[in-house]
Amino acid sequence: MTEVTYERYDGQDGTRRLDALLPAYEEVYAEPPYREGPRDVAEFIDRYQVQAQRTGFRLVLAREGGGEGEVVGFSFGYLLSADTYWWNNLLEPMPKDFTTETGDRTFAIIELAVLKPWRRQGIAAGLHDRLIEGLVVERVTLTMRPEPEAAPAQSAYSAWGYRKVGRSHPWEEAPIYDAMVLDLS
Repeated sequence: MTEVTYERYDGQDGTRRLDALLPAYEEVYAEPPYREGPRDVAEFIDRYQVQAQRTGFRLVLAREGGGEGEVVGFSFGYLLSADTYWWNNLLEPMPKDFTTETGDRTFAIIELAVLKPWRRQGIAAGLHDRLIEGLVVERVTLTMRPEPEAAPAQSAYSAWGYRKVGRSHPWEEAPIYDAMVLDLS
């Protein structure tokens, strides 16, 4: 495999990169257990355009080679606002001091994905590190499918210092996810 380069975009710069990451999204999420089709991709596009407007939005692309090479992985997220519903989706309630947000307390990773031929080469770790690099937050959070569906991702997040804080059910048709937190302070 050739070298991978990383590009980080903040705020509005990330909004303009949807076309670059979309082919990678479609390929990754067509795989089991997701098996997403055109309707799911259209919903992702709509969500991305809203999420990219959120405070603290960041996007990191991993490209084959440099410049305009193929996007082989991506990650993005944003700061949780003071009025977020993020923690309301937990199936087991957490104490208020845990769930209270200030707008600069927690960064939420929404997506982190790598194309199959590029996995197990440290690209996910590179995306993750560049996404949270320089953040001035107390913690990072994400949700992910539980084991055994997501055993490799579970293993990676555990190795990076994440801990499970509960189970989340973010919308009616969604599966149950593990809610994870990485303490930075």
